[in-house]
Amino acid sequence: MNFRRLILALPLLCATAAPALHAATVTSEPWGKLQDGTAVDVYTITDKNIEVKIATYGARIISLSVPDKDGKMSSVVLGAPDINGYVRFGAPAYAGASIGRFANRIAGGTFTLNGKTYNTPKNNGPNTLHGGNGGFDRKVWTAKTTPDGVTMSLTSPDGDMGFPGNLSVSVDFAVKQQKGSPALTITYNATTDAPTVINFTNHSYFNLGDPATPVFDDIARIDADKYTPVNASAIPTGTNDPVQGNAFDFRTAHAIGQSIPDRGYDHNWVLNPHKPNVAVAEISDPHTGRDVQVFTDQPGLQFYVPKSPAPPTPPPAAATNPNAAPGAAPSPAPNPNFRPRPSTNAFTLETQHFPDSPNQPSFPSTELDPGKPFHSVTTLLFTVKK
Repeated sequence: MNFRRLILALPLLCATAAPALHAATVTSEPWGKLQDGTAVDVYTITDKNIEVKIATYGARIISLSVPDKDGKMSSVVLGAPDINGYVRFGAPAYAGASIGRFANRIAGGTFTLNGKTYNTPKNNGPNTLHGGNGGFDRKVWTAKTTPDGVTMSLTSPDGDMGFPGNLSVSVDFAVKQQKGSPALTITYNATTDAPTVINFTNHSYFNLGDPATPVFDDIARIDADKYTPVNASAIPTGTNDPVQGNAFDFRTAHAIGQSIPDRGYDHNWVLNPHKPNVAVAEISDPHTGRDVQVFTDQPGLQFYVPKSPAPPTPPPAAATNPNAAPGAAPSPAPNPNFRPRPSTNAFTLETQHFPDSPNQPSFPSTELDPGKPFHSVTTLLFTVKK
């Protein structure tokens, strides 16, 4: 036997025999077209005890299924059954979407950067909300599969919704097992060729149990000693107030509905200094046992829980797209049973910078400059409590 030849072959044999690294399964399929004929696809990421569906329209999570305490798989985010449910209605198109250029509100639809004033669309009373009426939630993103999921990319030109600079942004959705449980990691990257302001988040509406049941019994914890109080139009007053002794204190876990204000929750919590591997928030459903933990490098968490029921769903009508070409054929009517805006049966966990930061010098800066890429990571870890 030629021992020299055998020894040289051993590394190759070991490499061949070693099991392949585990990776999620990623598939894609057509999901429909916008009014202007633009095609929209859905990517499905599947791994042990998790399935995530993401549409290229809005880089949007339309379904996120994990097991309950009995092993039953069902989606924990609210969503429409088809693209028409998102296109037909106005602001509800935010459901599950990647938000930009600027998540949350900008007071008066205006801000000043380096001595120049910029005007953005007033689509929320006197304010700009989630980047304007043609924000990232209304764009069709370019998708590329990865070993663990999919990366959605978008170029926002200079002047888009009034914001300066040519902005290149990508959102990576990756599914992996962490601590023996399924997790969805969302990574944001962006670059600009001119100074601008940015604020990104994912706007999924969560319900860890029955989507027709309010979330007031869910147990919530938020690691924040302070929050940013707001005025009548939901713009921060500029202060960071203590949560101690009021309805915003979730430092000790308790039911969401225990002290919920009449207006519900739609506020930014100032997260305590934290490490990326420490959960800044956690919510559990006592009935299904589902639990979601939030890990992020962002300074704020917008926790939204509406208290009042949603208005009646409008009758079905032809879908419209604000970017559609004149004379384009309308899309089919949406599912009449789909409520585009949740009532009391959902909460959001929007990791982000603070609302109206461009107009609030004391808040963490949201300015992005050329040559200084933006990078941020948020992870949702799903477990079961029996």
